[in-house]
Amino acid sequence: MAAPAPGLISVFSSPQELGASLAQLVAQQAACCLAGARGRFALGLSGGSLVSMLARELPAAAAPAGPASLARWTLGFCDERLVPFDHAESTYGLYRTHLLSKLPIPDSQVIPINPELPVEEAAEDYAKKLRQAFQGDTIPVFDLLILGVGPDGHTCSLFPDHPLLQEREKIVAPISDSPKPPPQRVTLTLPVLNAARTVIFVATGEGKAAILKRILEDKEENPLPAALVQPRTGKLCWFLDEAAARLLTVPFEKHSTL
Repeated sequence: MAAPAPGLISVFSSPQELGASLAQLVAQQAACCLAGARGRFALGLSGGSLVSMLARELPAAAAPAGPASLARWTLGFCDERLVPFDHAESTYGLYRTHLLSKLPIPDSQVIPINPELPVEEAAEDYAKKLRQAFQGDTIPVFDLLILGVGPDGHTCSLFPDHPLLQEREKIVAPISDSPKPPPQRVTLTLPVLNAARTVIFVATGEGKAAILKRILEDKEENPLPAALVQPRTGKLCWFLDEAAARLLTVPFEKHSTL
């Protein structure tokens, strides 16, 4: 099969420069969306190293727009581990502590996954909340999704060779057998990822280099989960640091703020 279009690849000299540019892009996207017909900005965040990166850079980038603009942001999460919010593995809990304490998005505009419910009910509850927040959308259309990619090619809680890669009906799915602990999670599905207006993958470090080469360059009969993210009408971007991009031979844009 043909290799998917890799999207726009931007390479930065360091994770710090990448983070600063990512935060500026989020702020710019928000401004464009708030000035548009819908008058709001729907952002979906992933966990992992993105939490500290966005906590460090996004509050300052978003500050000039003021609290009135942030009141029109809608914040969702691309996946969540079914652990209490005060647990070190809770994506929402980490964002609440490190980012939302400095970025005053109203609680009513933040849509967490409820970890106190059984995993199937937690997925159904999150799907219901998303449908309420995205009334009028057959599938929730996020203005911007920021995704990570694991060294195995997973994104969100969509893992290689897992049946959830074939899910076409549900917008949110439970997973009880995650190969990466903790095993119980709730994740957005590929139909939602591919409905987004813009998707940005963020990857840093030499440990991601080999899998990024497979995702962005190889023609695989059974594509990795991250390679299946191909927005139908939206834009796909990759933000990488030099270490993560070191094996790539496809064209990319080199960025430096120096």
